[in-house]
Amino acid sequence: MKQIKIADATLCREDSHFSFKEKIEIARQLENLNVDIIEFPEIANAKVDTLLIKTVSSFVKNSVISVACGIGSDSVDNAIASLSTAKMAQIRVEVPVSPVGMEYTCHKKPDKMLIHIENAIKTAKQVVNNIEFCAVDATRAEKEFLKKAIDAAVSAGATSVSVCDSAANMLPDDFAEFASTLAQNTSVPVGVKCDNTNGMAIASAILAVKSGVSFIKTAVDGNTVPLETFADMVKNCGNDYGFSANIKFTELHRIINQIRWVTGNSQAANTAIKTTDNTGIHLDKDDDIDTVSAVAAKLGYDLSEEDKAKVFEEFGRVATKKNVGYKELEAIIASVALQVPSTYTLVNYVINTGNIIPASAQITIQKGDEQIQGVCIGDGPIDAAFLAVEQIIGHHYELDDFQINSVTEGKEAMGSAIVKLRSNGKLYSGNGISTDILSASIRAYINAVNKIVYEEA
Repeated sequence: MKQIKIADATLCREDSHFSFKEKIEIARQLENLNVDIIEFPEIANAKVDTLLIKTVSSFVKNSVISVACGIGSDSVDNAIASLSTAKMAQIRVEVPVSPVGMEYTCHKKPDKMLIHIENAIKTAKQVVNNIEFCAVDATRAEKEFLKKAIDAAVSAGATSVSVCDSAANMLPDDFAEFASTLAQNTSVPVGVKCDNTNGMAIASAILAVKSGVSFIKTAVDGNTVPLETFADMVKNCGNDYGFSANIKFTELHRIINQIRWVTGNSQAANTAIKTTDNTGIHLDKDDDIDTVSAVAAKLGYDLSEEDKAKVFEEFGRVATKKNVGYKELEAIIASVALQVPSTYTLVNYVINTGNIIPASAQITIQKGDEQIQGVCIGDGPIDAAFLAVEQIIGHHYELDDFQINSVTEGKEAMGSAIVKLRSNGKLYSGNGISTDILSASIRAYINAVNKIVYEEA
């Protein structure tokens, strides 16, 4: 039985404007689904994007974290720096190989492109062993040059190759034949990415799998192979055709729905938040960044210039749909601002409660390479959980506010928890999202603690 790897590119969608928190939640859910590779786009902002990758690396241990690099002179170095703490790291050297793509996108002649491919892969290979060469417009390339580019990449140290039908100009059977020829004549695993403009990406992908490719690039929604549909195809047809995947099929649709909720909304700070407002704060789409920043300061948040910009961008999206009160603004701040690497990460928890026994919580948290356990009894399950966390970290912080809101409907509804802690007079807000309100609450508390520890360090 051939094992097909899935490289998911949801976080690379060109139409996405995910917040820092949303990107982390998508990565967490993709790992929960057992996706083999989680792809991130090329580093655009060295400070913010590197922090994101390092934060994701702190909890993604079973999936490969793949970061793209392109033509820019700092692109490879930025990718290397972002992956410095990843347990399983991959760098993707993504370049066009068609005459038009090389000439007008990169301003490079074919011989110069071959040199760039070799140099980029050799540089990345010095630090990261797992290197993918990705020909982003392979179906429009000249056959001889495509072969030269792949040979150059493999000789320089590429451990896998992927080819993309970015123009959607091949029918599924022709694309399968194209991919099959490459797979048979390349000494490393070959994968494909299919554009879904004509609605045939899934057919192209499945036929490519039958023809010998080793991995498929997918996404939740977006304009490529749909992850949910491809996984269903593997589940339903794989046994008959001799291939399988590592996906958790029993949890597939539940997790995809959670990811789809995040991708379809920027909603940890949206309409599901309570609108009761007793502070007199009412913001609308006509308010500028200075006004929004002043209100955030009034609520007790000391935001950097970078965080002010993030908060205002998210505020703008929410304000086009509704007026924003203080609870909405706090949810926005919790979702997009003050994000830091995780000093503490939740491993597991057990909560016991009932009407004839006191609530107790047993929580295990990861700090570095050490797992620390805390057990406490409290006045209710949330209180017991927070006390257990405090026992583990060895510090008590003033709980300024705590909110739980439902952000989806039905028996598998997701809950969003916001915890506000005060340390040395300064307010820190943490956000957690889960189908389990206890999990969301614990994650929100730990998120706030991480911000305190990071800044005070």
